[in-house]
Amino acid sequence: MPDPASYRPATGSIPTSAGVYKFRDPDRRVIYVGKAKNLRNRLNSYFANPAQLHPRTSTMVHTAASVEWTVVDTEVEALQLEWTWINEFNPRFNVMFRDDKSYPYLAITMNDEVPRAFITRGKRRRGVKYFGPFAQVWAIRDTLDLLLKAFPMRTCTPGVYRRAERRGRPCLLGYIDKCAAPCVGAISIDEHRDLARSVVDFMSGNTGRFISERKKEMAAAAADLDYEQAARLRDELTALQKVLDKSAVVLSVSADCDVFALVTEELEASVQVFHVRGGRIRGQRGWIIERSDDHTPAELTTDYLRQAYTGLDADAIPKEILVDTVPADLDSLEAWLSEQRGAKVTVRVPERGEKKAVLETVTKNAKEALVQHKLKRSSDLTTRSTALKEIQEHLDLPEAPLRIECIDISHTQGSNVVASLVVFEDGLAKKRDYRHFAIHGEAATDDTASMYDVVSRRFSRYLEQMASDEPDDRFGYRPSLLVVDGAGPQVAAATRALHDLGIVDISVVGLAKRLEEVWVPDDPFPVILPRNSEGLFLMQRLRDEAHRFAITYHRSKRAKAMTSSVLDEIPGLGEAKRTALLKHFGSVKRTRAASVEQLCEVKGIGPALAEKIAAALQTD
Repeated sequence: MPDPASYRPATGSIPTSAGVYKFRDPDRRVIYVGKAKNLRNRLNSYFANPAQLHPRTSTMVHTAASVEWTVVDTEVEALQLEWTWINEFNPRFNVMFRDDKSYPYLAITMNDEVPRAFITRGKRRRGVKYFGPFAQVWAIRDTLDLLLKAFPMRTCTPGVYRRAERRGRPCLLGYIDKCAAPCVGAISIDEHRDLARSVVDFMSGNTGRFISERKKEMAAAAADLDYEQAARLRDELTALQKVLDKSAVVLSVSADCDVFALVTEELEASVQVFHVRGGRIRGQRGWIIERSDDHTPAELTTDYLRQAYTGLDADAIPKEILVDTVPADLDSLEAWLSEQRGAKVTVRVPERGEKKAVLETVTKNAKEALVQHKLKRSSDLTTRSTALKEIQEHLDLPEAPLRIECIDISHTQGSNVVASLVVFEDGLAKKRDYRHFAIHGEAATDDTASMYDVVSRRFSRYLEQMASDEPDDRFGYRPSLLVVDGAGPQVAAATRALHDLGIVDISVVGLAKRLEEVWVPDDPFPVILPRNSEGLFLMQRLRDEAHRFAITYHRSKRAKAMTSSVLDEIPGLGEAKRTALLKHFGSVKRTRAASVEQLCEVKGIGPALAEKIAAALQTD
């Protein structure tokens, strides 16, 4: 373990201005990122008497082998740069909040020519309006179903919409009045966009005018004896009122704010937020963190607010944010939030009244979330620790395999040979580090040659990153254990590749499918793990995940090869036009069934080329 004194910079060499610093381990991986108003004072505090340091801080400085810093002009710049580097390097000693579950949102694609409403759990995209998060997906489905009775906007996928356009007939939703059917011109594009704007306004809290307008229109229709229209408006009014009833009223005034609460324990912390719009709860969300440093509640508050509002549209940030603890660097944080929103943002602790009562409710939810997380996690953590310990003992490894990588080869009778690399850390899949490899030439002749090629390529990148000033943390990490799918020959090929690169500190084993035997280098007999052992179960999960990932990539390569082989032989049909054809018709089969006139509808396809395509596909 490195001695902090061996890399401590001279005190006089550290600037006294604001900046951001990085600690790196002996492999040049960034393990901690921090910011400071005064770099000299802050960095010197890490090299104080170890007995005075927090245990986790002491672990960090003894794990690190170097420290470096970058000077910036203002504290706001330091705040932004620190968060950028935390997201880029994902340092193991930094606090990172993770959602305690995946929340659904109602999304409206206002950036589309014909906006669409749909339910999503994916990443946010610019130009799309999001409402939520909702605690349960059935709640958002009920809300959307009710909204469509009053605002029958499009909810279908792009493929369904284009098919309805081509056929001139709407889908089922159009027939049952859950969609105004802009695909067939039942309403104009502008009229449909007005419907989408109405949904956005209603979900944003501007509900009063929609209720009052329908009441007036219903009364007018009844006075004119147009009872059918009055009944339709009555149903719309009932639907809108049900949507409002689903949103609990928490404030007597129509206020927009986000209310955060933080509950901390020694090892973990829980954060909950209520999104209040128009005085009603429009969404709820939570995070759980493992505390790996001595961050104070004020510093944790700054961290979770940065994470919560990074990458959001300006209108998703309210003008008032209520918290239970005044965040560290309050002025810098408010300046950053105001810059994100384009208008003044205030962060404060409510002292009395309704907002204080809401904060207490959010705090209760944060406490409950932490209790539930601990109950759910306890067995999981114990099981993973047991599995890693069993693997270390049975395979006689020098250390517990905290990072395990597994390689699997996939092909069809020697064609389209590919490989997958999957990564497990602390017994959990780390999907951001997964990799695909396409294998060509002599390396594709058999499994052992392919394995040698993949291991050589992966760990050549590892050596390159070790020598780099800014290593890629995905290839720059050294696994404790490399698992290959196969028996003795595959293990020997992987071991030979590592030795040829001069790498001797990575253990290699193979897991054979037939009897679940674990093969180690230079041993004619396999290691048999107990059938009911957690270690064997973890190895199986790792191998199966590598196989699944390889098969998925292999199928995509094979499908692409089959598609290209048919269209590549047509003279005058380049890559761009092939792509346009497949995008327009969806598959080679549908392209083959298209007439010359339909082929001419594709951009870039003229009558002469369309005839060539039709003739080639019909004779194929």
